[in-house]
Amino acid sequence: MIPSRISRLAFRSTRTLFSAPALLPHPHSLPVDGFVGAVGNTPLIRIKSLSEETGCEILGKAEFMNPGGSVKDRAALGLIKWAEQNGKIKPGGTIVEGTAGNTGIGLAHVCRARGYKCVIYMPNTQSQEKIDLLRMLGAEVHPVPAVAFENPENYNHQAKRHAERLENAAWVNQFDNAAGNRQIHIETTGPEIWSQTSTLPGGLQGFICSTGTGGTLAGTTRFLKEKSEGKVQCWLADPPGSVLEGFVNRGVIERGGGSITEGIGQGRVTDNLQPDIGLLDGALHIPDEKTIKMIYHLLQNDGLYFGASTALNIVAAKELAVKLGKGSRVVTILCDGAYRYQTRLFSKKWLESKDLLKFIPEEHKHLITLL
Repeated sequence: MIPSRISRLAFRSTRTLFSAPALLPHPHSLPVDGFVGAVGNTPLIRIKSLSEETGCEILGKAEFMNPGGSVKDRAALGLIKWAEQNGKIKPGGTIVEGTAGNTGIGLAHVCRARGYKCVIYMPNTQSQEKIDLLRMLGAEVHPVPAVAFENPENYNHQAKRHAERLENAAWVNQFDNAAGNRQIHIETTGPEIWSQTSTLPGGLQGFICSTGTGGTLAGTTRFLKEKSEGKVQCWLADPPGSVLEGFVNRGVIERGGGSITEGIGQGRVTDNLQPDIGLLDGALHIPDEKTIKMIYHLLQNDGLYFGASTALNIVAAKELAVKLGKGSRVVTILCDGAYRYQTRLFSKKWLESKDLLKFIPEEHKHLITLL
């Protein structure tokens, strides 16, 4: 049977379609090797309500999409690679760390994937959700009283002493191990943000985030400043009780107060942050009342369910964007989801105990679903 002219043309058209050069696949569409392979290459999410309100583009690096659910998966991977590459741990050994929670969760995941045991010391002020998750991941968890870093009973010092008592164990020292923590953000987070924004019209004008260990802020700032030849402004977002905003803006250490946020804010300049703190263009102090209001705004208006640290970052990104002017593009870090803090952040009793209920608009109070 001789094909008709129409069928020959149809075949020719189909052949052309399928022989065209394929688009390069997005990193998310390629297979990865287990938990470790899935860390990083997170998308940027445009915060629609705030972008439209400000006339700027406010973007969040979706670190809650890492396989362990937070930005700290990157540091956890970097710290364990550092321990392996420097002969600090052998197969079957134990990773020990002091952490407010998310680094510990990341470490517990990576330890399971690589065959290590995991021991975590953490302040007993952290959410029960984090403690429960760590134990479900097989970590040995020691909640201890929250005391200042100068106190020998600080959770970091207790973790160090625990590791010293064990054979084949490594304390990975997330706060002051720049080679394991800061470096992975120079190698991954910074380059990803640059590649995601540098080809957009106008490029990137600003980056801002809060800091606990200093790794994310320092490593990302270092890369963006060098790559943009100083054109990208990099700022710190700081909660109440932290000394860093005063140090960056006024050169003074001012102690006092506290915050509802977990794992961010600092009473000192860590070794991760120290090499790059001079690169920062400034710092913004973000009070808890703005943070709690943003948690509910994002859920109500954008369908985004974030914890307090992420909400603080988004408040800061909005303020920086306004400062830089209409049309500016600012990136921040979306650290983790609210499910790790929901029994507090969505509890009427807890909000009243922190005197924060009055800052949540009436039209958002229906989202307070826990007593």
